[in-house]
Amino acid sequence: MAKNKVRLTTKGSYVILGNGLVAVTISKPQGCVTGIQYGGMDNILDLKSSASSRGYWDINWSLPGGQDIYQLLSGDEYNLIHMSNDVIEISFKNSFNPSDSSNKLPLSVDIRYIMRSGVSGFHCYSIYERPDGSNKAFDLAQTRMVFKLRRDRFHYMAITDEKQRIMPMPDDLLPDRGKQLIVPESVLLVNPINRDLKGEVDDKYQYSMDNKDGGVHGWISSGPIIGFWIIFPSNEFRNGGPTKQNLTVHTGPTCLAMFHGTHYIGDDILAHFQEGESWRKVFGPFFVYLNSTPDVSNAYNLWIDAKKQRLLEEAAWPYDFVSSPYYLTAKERGSASGRLFCQDRFVSSSLIPAKNAYVGLSSARTQGAWQTESKDYQFWVQTDSNGNFTIENIIPGVYGLHGWVPGFIGDYLHKELVTISAGSQTELGNLTYVPVRDGPTVWEIGYPDRTAIGFYVPDVNPMYVNKLFLNCPEKYRQYGLWDRYTDTHPESDQVFTVGISDTKKDWFFAHVDRRGPDNKYLPTTWTIKFNLDSIINGVYKLRMAIASATRSDLLIYVNYINQYHLVFQEMNLGMNNTVCRHGIHGLYELFIIDVSSSLLIKGDNSMFLVQARGGDSLCGVLYDYLRLEAPASPSLRAEIYIEE
Repeated sequence: MAKNKVRLTTKGSYVILGNGLVAVTISKPQGCVTGIQYGGMDNILDLKSSASSRGYWDINWSLPGGQDIYQLLSGDEYNLIHMSNDVIEISFKNSFNPSDSSNKLPLSVDIRYIMRSGVSGFHCYSIYERPDGSNKAFDLAQTRMVFKLRRDRFHYMAITDEKQRIMPMPDDLLPDRGKQLIVPESVLLVNPINRDLKGEVDDKYQYSMDNKDGGVHGWISSGPIIGFWIIFPSNEFRNGGPTKQNLTVHTGPTCLAMFHGTHYIGDDILAHFQEGESWRKVFGPFFVYLNSTPDVSNAYNLWIDAKKQRLLEEAAWPYDFVSSPYYLTAKERGSASGRLFCQDRFVSSSLIPAKNAYVGLSSARTQGAWQTESKDYQFWVQTDSNGNFTIENIIPGVYGLHGWVPGFIGDYLHKELVTISAGSQTELGNLTYVPVRDGPTVWEIGYPDRTAIGFYVPDVNPMYVNKLFLNCPEKYRQYGLWDRYTDTHPESDQVFTVGISDTKKDWFFAHVDRRGPDNKYLPTTWTIKFNLDSIINGVYKLRMAIASATRSDLLIYVNYINQYHLVFQEMNLGMNNTVCRHGIHGLYELFIIDVSSSLLIKGDNSMFLVQARGGDSLCGVLYDYLRLEAPASPSLRAEIYIEE
């Protein structure tokens, strides 16, 4: 069949993009999507929401040291950017005057929509820009696009093959149907419209995803059966790199396209803009994909089809139909390739191929700083089983080459910056990551993968269950697991004996407070017991990799809890909020702690990890990996720290 031409229609204060498959109505000049007609449904967006709150862009920002400001992004100038039989692109722009001294958002925002012939959906993107000479400093916390779907039709969500379910209705979150729990976003469904959901907990953070693990999420309606999907063909424009966690869908029914946010990290990932600083970034395009079936028995196939469409979108990236000169095509980009090895003389005398490592280019210049880089683009891939990698479609610039390798602690950073130019194919050759190491392993706890997934995650209290996460690898998504530590250790704290205890059974996944008899939360002291056959004079090293931390006062003592035996103290550690947001990792940090041999004894020893902050049910440290190393001989230490 011949493709229908794309059409642009103006009706008063609205414009309509159509291609015979889908029609999108957008307010003019604001740029809000007020209607999507598809598959026999006149409007798949929520009819009970105002026209400006059905499909919209928004932002959270602040003046330095000021309060968070939330606002909808709205254009005041409408323009037709490109029009042909096959592609239409339209713009809704709000321009910032650099000399403006008011409290207006100091950004120019250009919202774009693209309709193509024969395509079951439409593309969305936006250009954020700070002009030269902007006289106001500000911090950018979050920006996204939000779609609110028809609450009477869309009840089933899907974000992975395993994470799919019928969701509550928005009215279920109201006081007469739901009970708000300690975490404001968590609601216990006591009288839901769908009685099958009674007794479950609903919380939008339970459906968070790492950037590297997402790419497509959405909803399926009933009568007619329509799939609404948000597809990210690339993560290059999203802040925080591959392990950054973002919201996807939540009760509403709401579908999110998150570009920039602070969730699971905190203020460390804020983008700070100084007075006079210019900046420009293209967020997107992402793809809104629509599919349908007349047969209810084929509803699940809409998810399968959406996953296939995601692969098609990824293969087409960067797109060749985007009109903005700030969005670079394939020929305007470059590539980089190489092979990464690990070197740890205490593991192998040979170089070890960095299997399934993550390697990426970021403007960050220090180890691990890619996690909090929020202004520029990032480009990441995973190595093959031999450590080979090729990063394609890189925007020209000067980057740090970063990486991390499952099974090895720390962050890799290439000693030289990498310059990418248009059309370049940069060969980086063989690269070697040498994780920090001083001496042989005395003992280790956990597996270094930047998460706490290998430790003991308890079953949920039956009072607070989300059935989706029963018998699921992501059981840590359940509500209230912080109190399960008290249930498993009601009188005394965790004791872990090296060589006897099992990390999957005996090491609680989060070092939290313990609930006392008066429901007051008390500091906790975890004990690691270990035996030394002999003592080597010198300095032992404790490598402590933390997967996440929130408002924690962490102290470490060796053998006695007194000032002389204190080897580590970090107050108010972390702002990740991982415990209350049902996560298993946040901002990764590696601490290297000196332990003098004078503090150790031949025979039985104890190390005490103290969560010293009491009164906070939601504070906590999620450990990734701990390793105690004995001192090495000077000659061996010199061999270990070799250059790449």
